[in-house]
Amino acid sequence: MKYLLVFCLVVSASYGAIDEHRISLIERKFQDLARQLMLTELAMGERTRSNYDSGIKQVRSTADGTKSYFVSTHTFNSVCSIHEHSNNDRTVGMGEFTANLNGVEFRTRHNDYRLRMPHRRSKAYHALEDIPLPPTPPSVLRKRTLPEQIKELHNYFRAFSFQNFHFRDYRPYFKPVLCYLEGTWTVDTKTLNEPFESDRHHIDATSWFDLQEKIRFTSYTGGKHYLENFSYLPTTIMNMVNGTPEYAQWNYRIVCHPLKKDLPLSAMKPVDDMAARIGHRWNITRFAHSRAARFVLAPDYNGNRNKYEWQNGYGSFPDRRTSINSVLDWVMSEIPGKDNYPAKLTDTTFGKRILDPRVHNATELNTGYYHRYYRHERKGAMGTFNAHRGYSDRNLFVAQTSNPNVAEMKIKWCGKDEHTHKPFCKEEGVRYSYAIPLEIIYLNPLMTWNPYNIEHISDHRKANIVTKNGRNGGLTQDKAYNGTSFNKYYRTPVEFYQTAHTTVDKDAADTARGTVGVLDRHGNVKRVLSSGVRITLPDIPGIGKIRMRYPVMPITSEGSQIGKEVEAVKDVLNHLETMGAYLQERPSALSGGGNAKADAHFRTSVTNQDPPGHHFHEMFIPNEDMIDLSKGHTITVVTTTDNSHDHKIEVSYDQHTHKYIIHKCDGQDKCWDGHTAELFRLE
Repeated sequence: MKYLLVFCLVVSASYGAIDEHRISLIERKFQDLARQLMLTELAMGERTRSNYDSGIKQVRSTADGTKSYFVSTHTFNSVCSIHEHSNNDRTVGMGEFTANLNGVEFRTRHNDYRLRMPHRRSKAYHALEDIPLPPTPPSVLRKRTLPEQIKELHNYFRAFSFQNFHFRDYRPYFKPVLCYLEGTWTVDTKTLNEPFESDRHHIDATSWFDLQEKIRFTSYTGGKHYLENFSYLPTTIMNMVNGTPEYAQWNYRIVCHPLKKDLPLSAMKPVDDMAARIGHRWNITRFAHSRAARFVLAPDYNGNRNKYEWQNGYGSFPDRRTSINSVLDWVMSEIPGKDNYPAKLTDTTFGKRILDPRVHNATELNTGYYHRYYRHERKGAMGTFNAHRGYSDRNLFVAQTSNPNVAEMKIKWCGKDEHTHKPFCKEEGVRYSYAIPLEIIYLNPLMTWNPYNIEHISDHRKANIVTKNGRNGGLTQDKAYNGTSFNKYYRTPVEFYQTAHTTVDKDAADTARGTVGVLDRHGNVKRVLSSGVRITLPDIPGIGKIRMRYPVMPITSEGSQIGKEVEAVKDVLNHLETMGAYLQERPSALSGGGNAKADAHFRTSVTNQDPPGHHFHEMFIPNEDMIDLSKGHTITVVTTTDNSHDHKIEVSYDQHTHKYIIHKCDGQDKCWDGHTAELFRLE
């Protein structure tokens, strides 16, 4: 804008002397242009707000297919591009994504955030502290031998898996953490600030201008930064003060909050993202155990309005009903905005107090914490007290802040004094940030259990001691890691799991290795596995796999008219027995009266060849292809992706042995990773 003003002055000077009238005219035109630009940005934001809810919109696409549902949306192989860095002590793997918060659309860098929370005492801008990791149960530590400790710790994992705290009270040692995406307009438009700490990624730019130019270039070329360290974060004009525009820069961060109470696993259920499910040929059960799955929290409290401790300890999932003040509202209300946990603010804009909708008396709402519902003192024009943040955005959580680093929005309003009835006008300014939930992570005792008493180098500056002199985690005394550090966090004995092969749905972005060697304090080599945050824990003897990360992020498209219609149609098709009456004509094939058959489900043999490690693949063969197989034909099918790869195989059916045989695997006579030629039918 300042360059536009200089240009206008220069042009004016070329036509003669610049008098005060001409300068005043140019200033008014400049203000008019700036005002129109602000209104244009408002119109763009209003369109986004009316078309979509706040939430995740898209992840980066890496493949194509014959149908659109073979291409990534907010999910495909993994929702929000989640992956594992369990070799780090606190790092949570999450890739790039495009999101929308209150009409502001932006794209993140590769995230890989750390388990950090707002500061509990300081109100300093973005002051954070590490989330405390749960301790090892004392009954485990009292055991004298490693096998005894493992057996007792298995009991706690069994109790958590079956949610039986009477068998072992797992709740002090399996702590739920809610991680959330937060965004706001900031006043620093020159110095580029990292939004949050990551062990592995940072914004690769020297200034906001430099970042914007790099984003323009990659958008123009269709390319990307190879380390995914660029983010698109818009700039806006927030206010006009005495003819001067006040700019604001959008920024975001991912932070976590340890929940005050236990959150039962039954309070979450999977969302049917049908495009991803059909793209993988997964039924809902297989999908729910994959990295592609997304979950939703229970909508109500069975009448208990004051805390999220449900009847019998479980949440409630009533079918198809409206609800307010859900479990999500209660857990999000524990999270502060930019004033951190000491936040204590009220909003009295337009002369009206904002009240807490969870209580019946006139208690003012602490707007310094995230909320989406609030209550007015008096009935509004529609005859209601309760209100929802955002015109139609069901996912928008907001929190007020007093921090001057957040851009202030000013408003001038007029009213009448309640006592003197005299009219008055005043100008007020408020600062707000916005947030949506991302995922629930259950921390567990493996993160602190150290049965070999391995030394941990907590100072990041000295972390190279662990790998000094070429130590790479080998199983010999000269190659084993010399202790552990923040990014070489291997402390779990291999005996804890069923096998030493501990990969579950491995992704190419995962960084943890399998078994590594680490020296204990006496110089002995110990065979250990990573102890950081995992999506799903590998097979535990007598228990199986246990999921520890539950993505709960909302999706923008669900707020559109099309999204709401599609969700209704999905409900009808998935529940024909109870909802089929909503269809104008009931399809006989789908209701069991036709010849439609489900896809046949197959699995390859298990291979332990390393690389790539212990795994198998699944595949689903349509009924028409099964008919071709029965006639002696050969068909081609692509397997599921496991251990970062899939196979294109040619299959036939042997009518004498009644076995399904792989003839070609990726064009070769045998699969390169050791699968046998026989396929096994599961259903």
